[in-house]
Amino acid sequence: MGAWFAADGYNIGRLLVQRGLAAVYLVAFLVAANQFRALIGSRGLTPVPSFVARVPFKRSPSLFHWRYSDRLFAAVAWSGATLAALTLVGVTARLPLALTMLVWALMWAAYLSIVNVGQRWYGFGWESLLLEVGFLAIFLGNADTAPPWPLLLALRWVLFRLEFGAGLIKWRGDPCWRDLTCLYFHHETQPMPGPLSWWFHRLPRPLHRVEVAANHVTQLVLPFGLFLPQPVAGACAVVMVVTQLWLVLSGNFSWLNWMAIVLGVSAIPDGFWAWLRIGTGDGYAAASAGGAGPLWWVVLCWVVVALVAALSIGPVRNLVSSHQVMNRSFDPLHLVNTYGAFGSVTRDRREVVIEGRAGDGPWLEYEFKGKPGSVRGRPGQFAPYHLRLDWLMWFVAISPSYGEPWLTRLLRQLLVGDPATLKLLRDNPFPDGPPTEVRAVLYRYRFTTRDEHRATGDWWHRERIRDLVPAVTLADVPDWR
Repeated sequence: MGAWFAADGYNIGRLLVQRGLAAVYLVAFLVAANQFRALIGSRGLTPVPSFVARVPFKRSPSLFHWRYSDRLFAAVAWSGATLAALTLVGVTARLPLALTMLVWALMWAAYLSIVNVGQRWYGFGWESLLLEVGFLAIFLGNADTAPPWPLLLALRWVLFRLEFGAGLIKWRGDPCWRDLTCLYFHHETQPMPGPLSWWFHRLPRPLHRVEVAANHVTQLVLPFGLFLPQPVAGACAVVMVVTQLWLVLSGNFSWLNWMAIVLGVSAIPDGFWAWLRIGTGDGYAAASAGGAGPLWWVVLCWVVVALVAALSIGPVRNLVSSHQVMNRSFDPLHLVNTYGAFGSVTRDRREVVIEGRAGDGPWLEYEFKGKPGSVRGRPGQFAPYHLRLDWLMWFVAISPSYGEPWLTRLLRQLLVGDPATLKLLRDNPFPDGPPTEVRAVLYRYRFTTRDEHRATGDWWHRERIRDLVPAVTLADVPDWR
């Protein structure tokens, strides 16, 4: 059994997977700790206690079905961040195998508990992706064991579904992916542009067409090469990693791209990293590891792979279906999921701008941390950190139904000057006391042209469309808690 289990030549790849995944876990737990009170806390926009009262445990397994308090949530998030930080610096890998597995299991269970009560705020594909890969990481071993070949194949299977699913949803979706024109719009209309997105949008259109064509090759062809012998599998993974780095430069997609990179390095053999002089000085990475490991662990790894194979039936059916859906979990533990993004691309950008005023004073705008607001505000770099409110505001601009029921609740929180809510914003235009009225205004945005930018310094041009939510006072919005 050991000959079919120990993966010689992938020690550095496993090291990078474990450290990279720990870094993503650390970011995810910090995001939860910093944002939960305003979003899902007991006084938040969609409180966890209300959610667990109507949704049974079997549909959303979570520690917080047993008990919820803001203090307990904070303890879970900060405990997860601590374990992730220790894993990132290599402490976890040096523990005995059972303890290493326990640390990874605790991180997975803690984040599962958060995601399963996170409601719409945690409805993104990268949440399930982190949980799926995090579950497999429980069984990747420690510094004293060889990388388990079945688990490395399982990681490639996740990467295959991530890339191929995204490629299929594009090819089957918006016609602009098939005529290679989607990038005429995408960099301008994506949920949260980055500091280089303005320049990406201004690239020559023929280059945009080349980018789309290359994307199709990367997502629809190269994933099959992951299961071919080396060096083909590693070469395909390297191309995917480089493509993901290109996406990192072009926008803010939380930790989605970084998770794809983590998965990609699992398929790259040690010889490549040695050629780059990466990891060769790390005793953990350079060790050929002490054999296959204990029998109980070997058997458990094979059981996990068999479980993944069985749970993959639904996602595979979804892949081959003409009615393919994106980012769906087929089990409440998020063990095997479907992925995909941007099956359709919006042609113009709409933004919800929230304004307030005190008495008969002027309307003043609340600036968000990441999403466009002021026309002079250059998009910032936030990923892999995830600004959950900013992302949901992008969806609200597309369809107001995404703001139900929390958008009017957000306005109430601004009317009472809720400190946790104000922490999610870049600044508070009413430092001396909350406004008496607030409203949500819908605007159409576009990037400025080169001439406009040189003349004004503005990064955006915007036109008012209408009031999305007319001016309301505190008396107009009842307390929902």
